[in-house]
Amino acid sequence: MKEDANNAGGLKKNAGSSLLRGAAVLGIAAVLSKLIGTMQKIPLQNIAGDGVFGIYNAVYPLYILILFLATAGFPLVVSKFVSEQAVAGRHQEARRVLKVASSVLAASGLLFFVLLYWGADWIAGLMGAEQTGPAIRSVSFALLFVPVMSALRGYYQGYQNMIPTAISQVVEQTFRVVTMFLLLLLFVQWQYGPDLIAAGATFGSVAGAAAGLLVMLWFWWKAKPSEEGERQKPPQGNEQEYAAESSLRLARRLLAYAIPICLGTIAMPILTLVDSFTVPRLLKLSGMDESEALLGFGLYNHGLPLVQLVAMIASSMSAALVPSIAEARWRGDKDALQSRTRMSIRLTWLIGTASAVGLAVLAEPINVMLFKSPEGSWTMSILAFTALFSTLNIVASSVLQGFGAVAAPALYLLAAAAVKIAGNIALVPLWGIDGAAAAAVAAYALAGLLALAHALRATGVKPALGRAVIKLVLCTGLMIAAVLAVTHGLPALLGALRLSLPPRGMAAAVALAGVAAGALAYGLALLRLGVITAAELESIPKLGGKPLKLLRKYKLLR
Repeated sequence: MKEDANNAGGLKKNAGSSLLRGAAVLGIAAVLSKLIGTMQKIPLQNIAGDGVFGIYNAVYPLYILILFLATAGFPLVVSKFVSEQAVAGRHQEARRVLKVASSVLAASGLLFFVLLYWGADWIAGLMGAEQTGPAIRSVSFALLFVPVMSALRGYYQGYQNMIPTAISQVVEQTFRVVTMFLLLLLFVQWQYGPDLIAAGATFGSVAGAAAGLLVMLWFWWKAKPSEEGERQKPPQGNEQEYAAESSLRLARRLLAYAIPICLGTIAMPILTLVDSFTVPRLLKLSGMDESEALLGFGLYNHGLPLVQLVAMIASSMSAALVPSIAEARWRGDKDALQSRTRMSIRLTWLIGTASAVGLAVLAEPINVMLFKSPEGSWTMSILAFTALFSTLNIVASSVLQGFGAVAAPALYLLAAAAVKIAGNIALVPLWGIDGAAAAAVAAYALAGLLALAHALRATGVKPALGRAVIKLVLCTGLMIAAVLAVTHGLPALLGALRLSLPPRGMAAAVALAGVAAGALAYGLALLRLGVITAAELESIPKLGGKPLKLLRKYKLLR
């Protein structure tokens, strides 16, 4: 009996470590693929210009929304159903779940492909940007590949095998970016119009989806049917006792689980898509022609890749936060629940505030460094503050998800989308793309603050006020002073030394030096004013030793 207990404990430990390893692999792959997908926007604008950049950024959120609708939360649901069958040892049933899910998703993908391909001109008309039609038609072909790939990913995740999903994600993004740039270079050289160049850029998603599907099929063909059976030994007799349900009933059950998840996941794409359907049209109504409106929309999108990079940090934090919150709640450990919530929200404020303010102050040199032109810098400065509220929304929503409150964050994002629509209608005719940026800040602020208030109420955590806020303001002020010293002093210093740089080189020098100076000033201020304490630093693994000794030696740590 003792040996059996030890074996059971060992199996649980191995399963737990396997799950953690799988989550880590999937998390790294997700961050890497997001990084590739985000950063490719910068060379896209550099090669093709803001007109093509505007078309691409109008179409891509539409594709993401349709993709979410076509897959309808199936990867998560397939993994759940497959996991249940695998634990019971019914591996044949697990494969049948995959087949039924693949059939349903193939049908939905075909339906949405038809909608996008033959409805491209109609959708472009709704956007008020006829030039988006070829790009919409081009990206529609991805819907023939992605749904089945999603089902296969869910199947392997159900067996806690994250490697196929991780590899396919990275391969998908790599092929997408490589194909996009090859077609961009060819189409620019052949002097195609902005609409066809943008269509070439969006076709990268088709190549990426096809490559990702081939990777998943390769894993499927490579695996032997008995491999999953070796992972977990079923109790004797389970296979005989189970009465298999019909494929139609199984499909209905899959949809019943998937549709609510889908409704939750489409909230963010809807918020992003609002700009595609309102900003170009409103710019045209204010007197611009279509090409000018799409050029303006391209300028508006200069700040988004940088904001998305900040959001990626919050997403990485939230991946670990959801299970830790859920575990503390399940154990009834109120202290752990509150401390984890308090720490995560505090870190979000510290990181988000510094990122937003730093990007706002350095908007012009960063804009020139990345996008070759100072046009749209003021818009980027305004849009920078969405970095704070979007990260706050991500982390607070993760706390709520750990509590099982899945619907609330989606409702807050839908409320934010309504604010964004109203804000665009009111402000774009007055201020152009600056008005769209201001509306974005208001929308994300609403979603983030609603999610924060709900998370604090659910966990019983009281927000830090008074001296904590004053200290954060002082740290931010010192950071701004350091950044402004660089932006005003570095060009003068280089001029005095008679070191001449081209405009883009000078902007890069100012931007990078400004980021370094601001980060150093902010970090030292946080330590010196006691916003971050020695005890908190000591709790971080592998940070002890020399770094802490140096901080104490120079009296930088309280």
